[in-house]
Amino acid sequence: MEAAKVLSLSKISPFCFSIVSNKVSLRPFNKHFHADVLANRPKSISFQSSSSYGNSFSSTLKPAREKTNLLPFPRCSVSSNASTESQNPVLEFFKNLSFDSLKATLLQLTPINVVKWSGILCVVTAATKWTMNMLFSPFFWMYFSWTWLFWPWFVAILLAVYGLYCFWKHLHGEANIFEQLAIVTSVFTWLTLVPPGHFNGYLEGWPFVFFFVYHYFFFFNVSVRKRLYGDYYARPHDPKWDVNMPMRSRLLFSIGVMVGHWLAAFEGPELHLIPGGWSNLGIWALIITTLLMQYNATLYLAKYSENVVEPSAVVQFGPYRWVRHPIYSSTMLLFVTYCIALRAPLSLLFVVVVCLLYYKQKAEMEEALMVETFGQRYTEYASKVKFKFIPFIY
Repeated sequence: MEAAKVLSLSKISPFCFSIVSNKVSLRPFNKHFHADVLANRPKSISFQSSSSYGNSFSSTLKPAREKTNLLPFPRCSVSSNASTESQNPVLEFFKNLSFDSLKATLLQLTPINVVKWSGILCVVTAATKWTMNMLFSPFFWMYFSWTWLFWPWFVAILLAVYGLYCFWKHLHGEANIFEQLAIVTSVFTWLTLVPPGHFNGYLEGWPFVFFFVYHYFFFFNVSVRKRLYGDYYARPHDPKWDVNMPMRSRLLFSIGVMVGHWLAAFEGPELHLIPGGWSNLGIWALIITTLLMQYNATLYLAKYSENVVEPSAVVQFGPYRWVRHPIYSSTMLLFVTYCIALRAPLSLLFVVVVCLLYYKQKAEMEEALMVETFGQRYTEYASKVKFKFIPFIY
């Protein structure tokens, strides 16, 4: 009978065995043993060897000496049967695809389905074409390499989006301290940094100064609420003291202040042309005056108020000796100082008009409540302090 040989290679010691008639030869161990070989051998011949020789030939195969095997002997098998366990689902789909099934699927389509799938196909085709044209266009990669110049815009837009999200949480009373600070920072970024950065292409000097001055100015108001309540949330109080202008007026005021700051950045000269040194001494004096007026007005109002907004007496000390609404006056003075620093006189007039129109209506509502609450005491104070916002002017 013709010999059937199988060669198996191992990293340790290669070996081979042969079956000739009914004798099995194993080399290089130089051992022979007998086995009954069936006349009709199966198509698959397998051989398995282990360190204990635990197979059908272990009774006849006896090694000359015991040898410690660091690694188990390999298992080798030869089979003529192909494995069909793993099948490709794509090939299976096309194998089951027939003309009748395709025809049945097409007959079930409605006009709406045809329009819907046609629209989806058109959108996918157009998007694919646009993407391929963009990726293979040299101009796209040229402009893409320049995008690092515009990273401040990306930061400002992301900060604005996050600020709007935090403001939505604040309206529902869910914003924490960090989220409230994010609201203020996002607003002041778009007031003091983005406009001059857009019109000049860079930032230096006064925009950075006023970015921190605006934060410090705002801190005076919220610090009073923090001192009284331990947090920054409003507390229930007498509804009549909840003096809020209509939403339309508040929205127009916010838009007017934003437009005024953008006009100042557009009207003023380039930042490197603004002189420095002693010529800006007056601007620093205005900044200090603004901060002191805001601080003292808030401090005296808190001493003679309950729940922050409920006055318990007519305040006649500090800045209230010169104007009846020094908090509003200090806010206008802050905006005016910003316009002066950027050398934008027309924008200054615009911001003053916007503030006067808004604060005039709000001051009249507050004064009516003060007269209703304190009567003649407030009337005497109003006759003594005749100016509402601007000393000796208005």
